[in-house]
Amino acid sequence: MGRYLRIVARTVLGGAVFLAVAGSWLIVSPPELLRVGSGYAAKIVCSNVFLAGRDPQDVLATDVQAPGHPLLRLMRQSVDHEDKTVTASLLGIFAPGHAAYREGFGCTGVPDGDFVTARQTVADVPLPPVAAPPADRPWPEGKGESYDPRLDAVLADPALLGPGVRGVAVIHNGRLVGERYGDGFSEETPLLGWSVSKTVNAALLGRLMQDHRLSPTQANLFAEWNGDARAKITIADLLAMQSGLEFNEDYGEVTDVTRMLFLEPNMARYAASFPLSSSPGETFSYSSGTAILLSRVFMSALGDRWRALAYPAAALFAPLGMKSAVMETDETGIFVGSSYMYATTRDWARFAQLLLNDGTWNGMRLLPEGYVAAMGTPSSASGGAYGQAQTWIDGPGREPDSRYGLPDDTFWMLGHDGQAIAVVPSRNIAVVRLGLTPSRLGYRPQELVRGVVDALATED
Repeated sequence: MGRYLRIVARTVLGGAVFLAVAGSWLIVSPPELLRVGSGYAAKIVCSNVFLAGRDPQDVLATDVQAPGHPLLRLMRQSVDHEDKTVTASLLGIFAPGHAAYREGFGCTGVPDGDFVTARQTVADVPLPPVAAPPADRPWPEGKGESYDPRLDAVLADPALLGPGVRGVAVIHNGRLVGERYGDGFSEETPLLGWSVSKTVNAALLGRLMQDHRLSPTQANLFAEWNGDARAKITIADLLAMQSGLEFNEDYGEVTDVTRMLFLEPNMARYAASFPLSSSPGETFSYSSGTAILLSRVFMSALGDRWRALAYPAAALFAPLGMKSAVMETDETGIFVGSSYMYATTRDWARFAQLLLNDGTWNGMRLLPEGYVAAMGTPSSASGGAYGQAQTWIDGPGREPDSRYGLPDDTFWMLGHDGQAIAVVPSRNIAVVRLGLTPSRLGYRPQELVRGVVDALATED
């Protein structure tokens, strides 16, 4: 009996020592995968709580844990509503990730935990006011709808709207003719565009091209590229995702894109550090790092930190009346133009309307002539898949839109977890579909767009 007790005691002691060592390791040097997970959880909760006004526990459970990596189910969060910060960590103890809200700029991940510096980067930047759309004016000038009954059956079909839908808006001939919202969401809820943000980012460069402050052929973009072959990369190469830069866009583990978004305080510096894997202009490679570099390009062109940080609001959101729109920055104050823009469904539709207008708004040209056409024109290296300015030629699923009977000139803005905006210039139609719809569910927004196009082609 005594020998048995001694064995049990040694086993318990050994287990305690193991747990102590493992716990110390997780505290002192947590695996990067855990840090990516906690950084992701903190950032998503922060933006949805302080921008969209959602319940933090619902965001953690619904947006972070349910669709994500199994490790995310072990994440716990602490939300400081007074300080407007969020910390997430494994089991509430290990590998903490941080995010902080900054008025006018949404939330930023704070990988190094330096909340003071993260706030100081934008604290002194005044943003131009964006007028609220009046209720007595039709959309897009105001909030008034022009609903078309021909869309009733399409917008009432759950199969067409897809699982996890949060917001749908249909634009036809410059008016909002139909919309639907998922439970708990409305026309007032800012929603994350994920990679739909890339096209807005491209439009900001287009604004500077219209003002002759940037050129598509401009090279020698960054000082750290001087003296090597990367100096030959042009803005056009970056816009078309054919820069030749090495970058791993895979998700789910610690890769270049997850490291950049959740572990790097200075995302643009990290994205610029990669070598070439092929000559510029020769190979298509979809890369969120490339979009971050485009953010740095347009901000550098303005030559002034205050003007650069105010530019999305001044150059795009205010003219279009996108009052809800917020483009978030990294910890150092560079816009995360690859992924982090929030706006209501109606404001995302206002951006789509700008493209239907061929880059003009209220008689003023905001984008250069031909810029929107370039969005719908395949880039030279993409094999017909990707446009020349941060858009997709076909919808998700690696199938041509012709399989769904969509007009030939349809092009797309697409983002993670089912974000999609289809622009159909020949029919003067745009369809915005936002939600939480992981790709594994196999949803195809092409069916929704086809239903809208067909319905609006019928006689009243």
